[in-house]
Amino acid sequence: MKPVCPFVKAARPDETTSKPVCPFVKAARPDETNSKKPGENLCKYQQETESKTKKDTGDSATVPPKCPFGYDSETFKLGPFSCIICQALLFESSKCVPCSHVYCKACILRFKDCPICGADIEKIEADSKLQDMVDRFIEGHARIKRSHSNIDKEEEVGEKKQVIYADVSLERGAFLVQHAMRAFRAKNVESAKSRLNLCAEDIREQLERMGNTSDLCSQLGAVLGMLGDCCRALGEASSAVTYFEESVEFLSKLPMDDLEITHTLSVSLNKIGDLKYYDGELQAARCYYFRSLNVRRDAIKHHSDVSSQILDVAVSLAKVADVDRSLGNEDVAVDGFREAVKLLESLELKSEDTGLGQRRLSVLEFLKSQLAEKQPDTTQ
Repeated sequence: MKPVCPFVKAARPDETTSKPVCPFVKAARPDETNSKKPGENLCKYQQETESKTKKDTGDSATVPPKCPFGYDSETFKLGPFSCIICQALLFESSKCVPCSHVYCKACILRFKDCPICGADIEKIEADSKLQDMVDRFIEGHARIKRSHSNIDKEEEVGEKKQVIYADVSLERGAFLVQHAMRAFRAKNVESAKSRLNLCAEDIREQLERMGNTSDLCSQLGAVLGMLGDCCRALGEASSAVTYFEESVEFLSKLPMDDLEITHTLSVSLNKIGDLKYYDGELQAARCYYFRSLNVRRDAIKHHSDVSSQILDVAVSLAKVADVDRSLGNEDVAVDGFREAVKLLESLELKSEDTGLGQRRLSVLEFLKSQLAEKQPDTTQ
């Protein structure tokens, strides 16, 4: 009988149910005080990027790209290229007949009446012309900077204007991830996967030009982890493992003094462990769980006062112990559960640790139930 891990089945606050964090806008962990306004990090990066571009090109008249439709990564926008159901950019645009309102194909297939006008949907037709426009818009979004240095010069007939293609900006990455998150939350997973693939391609291009910088590796590691989530949601377990493993590869190149990086790395390792566990590969699952545990233990050596890190260690201990029990190593499993209980019982939450109290209680309850259900020794 295939083993069932309560911790695999249960939704993890840090791995499945939490609001996705955009890797391009570094958000504070639950135990950090975040006094910054939303988008402040993004604005700062954009100002630095614009300043650097002007310095490198020597063209003080080069201006940053401006979306004519008002889409950007900092504000919520529903525009002419948006699906009102998933609130992301249209993917596989489909038109309702007879009312002609357009949505993502995956979104509108759930309805019998048009969500906008209420008309009966007689059939759904692909709107390839509109989708081509959306795809061209995405391809060019936040990519182009035009030189205005000759703006006063009279244009000659047939003269070609110089177009400067700037490095793919943080704005573009945040924009793509934002729409992927919206689509994923609305269960339009193929749309989310498509946007994330574009984002990953952009970052890979930059890696080829600039090398393995910390920022690019952390961004790609996070995006690959999101692609793994998409594949897992689609039931593509082998593809999910491939993405998670690649995410681990890039994140492992980075210094482990950044809590967000260590958290993302450990979560990716746990997700591979979960998939191996479901597949009945218990030894492989334990290997990944144990690697995640070591990453988290190393993190609390340097950040012993961060409550969320201690909770993460307790969760990893529970995962390893659960596999040990399934493998028949009962004494080792009990030791793991007891170590996790001891960690959580000694944990004193701070006033700013909002949201961690309930998670601590649920994990502690699970651990104590596992100790209460200690399996009998079958060797006697």
